[in-house]
Amino acid sequence: GEQLAQLSERISLKGRGGAGFPFHKKLRSVAEAAIKRGVRPVVVVNGSEDEPACRKDTVLINRAPHLILDGALLCAEAMGARTLVIGVTRESTQRSMEAALAERGLSNGRRSALRARVQRNPVRMVTGAAASLIRSIDGGPAIPPGRKVSASRSGVGGAPTLLSNAETFAQLAIAARIGPERYGNTGLYDEPGTVMLTVSGAVARPMVIEVPTGVPLRYVLQLAGAPPVPQGVLTGGYHGKWIDAATVDEAIVSRNSLQQVGGSLGAGAILPISQDTCPLGESLRVAQWLAEESAGQCGPCYLGLPAAARGLEDILNGGGPAALEAVKQVAKNVKRRGACSHPDGSAMFLESTVKAFTDDLAAHVLGNGCGRPVEGVLPLFEGGRAPTGVPGGGEENGPSRQKIFVDWTLCRGHGLCADILPEVFQLGADGFPTVAQAEVPRFAEAKAVRAVRRCPALALRIEEDTRAQPPSSRTNLPVLTQGRGRRALGR
Repeated sequence: GEQLAQLSERISLKGRGGAGFPFHKKLRSVAEAAIKRGVRPVVVVNGSEDEPACRKDTVLINRAPHLILDGALLCAEAMGARTLVIGVTRESTQRSMEAALAERGLSNGRRSALRARVQRNPVRMVTGAAASLIRSIDGGPAIPPGRKVSASRSGVGGAPTLLSNAETFAQLAIAARIGPERYGNTGLYDEPGTVMLTVSGAVARPMVIEVPTGVPLRYVLQLAGAPPVPQGVLTGGYHGKWIDAATVDEAIVSRNSLQQVGGSLGAGAILPISQDTCPLGESLRVAQWLAEESAGQCGPCYLGLPAAARGLEDILNGGGPAALEAVKQVAKNVKRRGACSHPDGSAMFLESTVKAFTDDLAAHVLGNGCGRPVEGVLPLFEGGRAPTGVPGGGEENGPSRQKIFVDWTLCRGHGLCADILPEVFQLGADGFPTVAQAEVPRFAEAKAVRAVRRCPALALRIEEDTRAQPPSSRTNLPVLTQGRGRRALGR
C-alpha cells in the first residue's frame, strides 16, 4: 500500500468528489488502521451524483467503468481488501458497473477472493455523503448517521474503509499505468493531470468536459457557449461559490487557483448566468431546493436551511436590511454544527451569494428590486423529474418529449434560435434555419422554451411528442475532451 500512497503523493492526487482531501493521506490512514486492528479494509467507490448540476461521474461510469475499477482494484490488492462496493444512484450507472464487474468475473463472489457489488441508492443530495453511502451498504437508510465517524477508522461493517470519488480512482489508474513522470507532463506542476467538469446554466452547449489543469476558465466557458460577460459564475456547484465576471478572467481550472480568486472547484460543476436574469432569484431557487434536501436529522439543517431560504426570499420581497442580516446570521449559525457537510456547503453558497451580487442586493434591500425576471437557468430536480439544461438531465438522456417547429410565414431570419438552441438549429447561407421541425433533446428543453419566447417574429412553437419511443439503451451525453485527456480515458 505504501507504493500506491507514494504514487498518489507524487502526483498530488486529491479527492474529486468535492472536499479535495489528499488521497495519499486517506490511503495511509486506512492501511494503518487495518494493520493496527488486524482486520481487512473495505474499498468503496462513490459514484453517487445527486446534485442536479453534476454529471461528470455519470459520464465517466457510463463511458469508462473499467478505468474506475482499475484504480479501485489496485487499492484493494495493495491493502489486502476483500470487499469492493460501488455506490451509484442512477439506473444507467448501475447497469454500466454491473456489466463491467461481470466482464471481469467479479459479479459472482464465489469465483474470486474479492467480493464486489453495486449499491444503488435514491437520488438525494445527502445520499452522496460518505457516511450516508456507508450506512446504506450496511443495510440502513441512505442518510447520514447522527454522529460523525471517520470512515478510515470505522466504515463498512466497522472496518477501516477507503472511500473516494469515482474520478479519483480513475486518475489513480491512469497514473499507475503511465507513471508519475508522464502523468505530471499534463497540467500544472503542483496540480498535475486533468479535471472533469460539468458545464451548464446559461450556456448554448451544456457539456461534460475533461481539461488539463491550468486551462483558463474563460476558455472552458467559451467552448460551452456562455455569455461573453456573464453576470456571475457559480463554481463547485450548489455547495460552491460565486465569482463575478472580472474574476473569471483571472481564474484557471485548478483547485488552488479557484480558491485564490474566491471560488471553489468542488465537484467540478461550473454554472454561468447571464445579465438578463436576477441572480438573487436564481440563488433563491437553489436555496429552497437545498433546504428540501435535508435529511431532517439535525436542527442546523432541518430548521436552519429553510430559515435561510425564507430570509433570502424576504430580501427579494423588500424585507430591507433586517432580512439581509437574518440571512447572514442563519448561515453563520448552521456551519460546523450539522451531522454531515450539507448545511456547511449550503451556508457557503448563501454567504457567497450575498457577497457576489452587491449591486443587486442593494437594489432589493434599499430599492424596488433589480427589475429582471428569474429565468431558472440553474438546473434543479423538480417534481421527481430530472433537470433540463444539463448534459444527461433525463434518465439520463431519455427519448425526446418535444418537437420545435418553425413557421416560415413568420420567420424573418433573425438567427436568435441558432444562438440559443444550437443543438437543434443551424443557419443556412441565406441566414434562415435549415430545418422546419426537429426533436428537442431532453437536456435542451429549457433552452427551447427560451428560444420560443425570445423569437422576435414569434415564428417558433413547441409541441409535445406523443409518439411511443423505445427506451434508450445508452446515454448520449455531449462530451468534449482536450489534450491528453482523450488518451487518459482510453478513447
